[in-house]
Amino acid sequence: MPQLDTSTWFTTIMTMLLTLYLIMQLKLLNMNPRQLPLTKNPDLQTYSIRWQPKWTKTCLPHSQPQQF
Repeated sequence: MPQLDTSTWFTTIMTMLLTLYLIMQLKLLNMNPRQLPLTKNPDLQTYSIRWQPKWTKTCLPHSQPQQF
């Protein structure tokens, strides 16, 4: 039974890694950097809703004390 020839594996794997690295670099080069949102003065911010924005507590059935 013949032996498996592994002499070219190192070259193949290194070439594959280099190719993947170059493809990723090209993809990242074409991406637009994320734009930062413009900062607004919180004092000038107005709400167009009738109620005041605030946190409310939600009671879930499994958060109630259990009765045995």
